Amino acid sequence: MTPPDRARLTIDLDALAHNRAIIAEAAAGAEVAAVVKADGYGLGAGPIARRLHAEGTRTFFVARVAEGEQLRGELSHRHAAIYVLDGLLPGTVDRFDGAGLTPVIATLPQAHAALALAAARGRYAAAVQVDTGMNRQGLTLDEAAALVNAPGGLRTLDVPLLVSHLGSATDPSEARNPRQLARFHEARALFPEARASLSASAGAFLGPDYHCDVVRAGVSLLGGGPEERPDARLQAVATLTAPILDIRNLQPGDRVSYGAAFTAPRAMRVAIVAAGYADGVIRGSMGKGYAWAAGGRRPLLAVNMDLLVIDLGDAQAAPGDPVELLGPNALLDDLANAAGTVAHEVLVRLSPRAERVYLGA
Repeated sequence: MTPPDRARLTIDLDALAHNRAIIAEAAAGAEVAAVVKADGYGLGAGPIARRLHAEGTRTFFVARVAEGEQLRGELSHRHAAIYVLDGLLPGTVDRFDGAGLTPVIATLPQAHAALALAAARGRYAAAVQVDTGMNRQGLTLDEAAALVNAPGGLRTLDVPLLVSHLGSATDPSEARNPRQLARFHEARALFPEARASLSASAGAFLGPDYHCDVVRAGVSLLGGGPEERPDARLQAVATLTAPILDIRNLQPGDRVSYGAAFTAPRAMRVAIVAAGYADGVIRGSMGKGYAWAAGGRRPLLAVNMDLLVIDLGDAQAAPGDPVELLGPNALLDDLANAAGTVAHEVLVRLSPRAERVYLGA
């Protein structure tokens, strides 16, 4: 492989398989489904889903109908259930039918649309989402109960899966978690024949009470820690590297980049690196984040569109040497915390400008 002249994003599918195994161990007894929305969190839904399918994954979740259609094409002849979290929006019935997708009903109008299809066809399959305290998507418990008990109500639907979502699973001590679990038990009583899924990545690590039948693994498949901090059990799937373009000597008082991004407090050696926020390095991480170069962590001093600046200290480095901006040494959750965001956003912001290389495909 020739040295890159631009940023390179390496996606390690063996690490993905490792992380799936770790989640399966943590959620023993539950099926591990995969959330591959937003093009597999920016890493490529097709390669991600195909490797996960080879590892035994048979259930996938996406957000948009278009994502479901694309994923069905990527999986080709492979048997897989694909659930669409947006639900049954107006004008999408034929698209669901054509791609073999299953809607996740989340509103009263969607529920009524699904019931009309069941009445017309004699049978219609749709998952149901209930809101247990996230206050974002899902029928309330009262709405679900009224629809279940009404003549011609939800009992006429084929409901393969009951879904809810934890709002505070990244904090195991948060009292919101057991409250949501209790409400989910109420919802399960309304759908005794449906399989149940309450937990995403973080919930999979909360313990057996939260596992139910299916856990929906997402960011932790890609190396994001379940408590939004690095977790040694998980491996980095995405590694972003870029070459050093130049090494410069600064004098005390020299200012770096635009405005007052950084002022040298002493004589310093800095490296100019061929990557920036156009490649997915979040600008808000400068001054708080780090890169990995010459065998150690190097403070991230400035981030521009195409270039960034790191403090080399006394390290030996030269133009052309690689700098790891994200990966096994520049940790995903550390970068997210430095930027004041979450691992999910770091991943989906990775730009197509970086050359992509898949390992283990």
